[in-house]
Amino acid sequence: MKPLAIAAVAATALVLTSPAPPSRAGEADPVRAAKAPPGLPLAGRAPSGPCALRTLTPGVSEGARTPRGYARSSGTVRAVTLFIDFPDAPARISTRQRYAEFFPAVPNYYRASSYGRLDYRSTPVHGWIRMARPYRSYGIRRGSSFDPRSDAGYHAITREILDATDHMVDFRRFDLINILATPNAGPPATQDVRSVTFAGASTGLDTDDGVPVKNVSFIWSRQTGDSPYRVLSHENAHSFGLPDLYYTGRGRAVKTPVGHWDPMDEDWGPSNDFLAWHKWKLGWLAPSQVRCLPGLGVRTFTLTPTSVAGGVKLVVVPLSPTRAITLEARAPGRLDHAVCRPGVLVSSVATDLPSGSAPIRASDATPASAGCYTKDPNVTAALTDAPYRTGQRCTAAGVTIDVLGRTPAGAWRVTVTRRPAPAGRAPATLTAAPPP
Repeated sequence: MKPLAIAAVAATALVLTSPAPPSRAGEADPVRAAKAPPGLPLAGRAPSGPCALRTLTPGVSEGARTPRGYARSSGTVRAVTLFIDFPDAPARISTRQRYAEFFPAVPNYYRASSYGRLDYRSTPVHGWIRMARPYRSYGIRRGSSFDPRSDAGYHAITREILDATDHMVDFRRFDLINILATPNAGPPATQDVRSVTFAGASTGLDTDDGVPVKNVSFIWSRQTGDSPYRVLSHENAHSFGLPDLYYTGRGRAVKTPVGHWDPMDEDWGPSNDFLAWHKWKLGWLAPSQVRCLPGLGVRTFTLTPTSVAGGVKLVVVPLSPTRAITLEARAPGRLDHAVCRPGVLVSSVATDLPSGSAPIRASDATPASAGCYTKDPNVTAALTDAPYRTGQRCTAAGVTIDVLGRTPAGAWRVTVTRRPAPAGRAPATLTAAPPP
């Protein structure tokens, strides 16, 4: 096999094995990053109670309990970031330029979305790792697996990466592995999206330190829009246990049942924040910020938008051990660039639907509308005006949601009425209904 080449090995090894000068934002030495900085907000506890829906599989899902093997999603999380190019696709930029496409943007994004509860630290190993063979010989396609029996694909690429870095990287110090490929390797993302994450279970490879290689994200090409770094936020979120929200099947076009309300559905185009349900699952909400309505009755809640810190962020109405209705308020903010109709977003959650099969579906308060954010083809326009506003009503399975109005501070007041569900009706078919 042709020997691997990596530039600036001596300098990189020094960074990883001895104290280093103060780093730039988004970079950190793994030793000095061992503790969260003073003032980091306490993480919310893992979801519990009747609204914490059951986790059915060891893979990514909307279940409240994230199985073992995935990376922690609150507190200090450390990533090592490596760079690869190919003989037939040599890098045309420096690794520092490639790194700057994602950092410090990704740590800043997670800090804002988690209300400071996720302190994401990345240590780059600068220098392109030249793969032994041309890019095309590895057979990378969308959906390519990590087959340890294969001498091609991601198994071969990762084995070569370990050969080049294992002697200088202590992988025991890291929760995530990021592989940033030179953007000229493979087709543009506008033609074929190939970025992928292998999360949770081991890939079948171990480092020299005895660490199973897992929670590794490969980023190819470049995304479009005003925040293209979010492809890494999306991929790393798989390592935190989140599934894909879009739907795709054999011979079918991709469908976006949540649209631009969460980057696990659409991470292209303008920035967008995570759903409140995901913030709860990831430990970014305190128990006092979640309201559960498991029984019959009438309750009124005040929801503050997810774009601001503090206040109640999520109302959950469980319909079964694996299904629920969720309510949250959305408004324009630092991460929500495309919110053109602030209001109450109502969604259905299903933990018995796997990743890539629409486990969350947003209810559209204006189903006959073409949407209010129509200037970007990367945004599903029809769902941009999905939130419910004053006087509007949503119904499903004996649950009626009435939006009462908006407070002067920008919060939304809603009343949830729960009665026995009609027999034979689907448990989570949300419908915009005429006001009372």
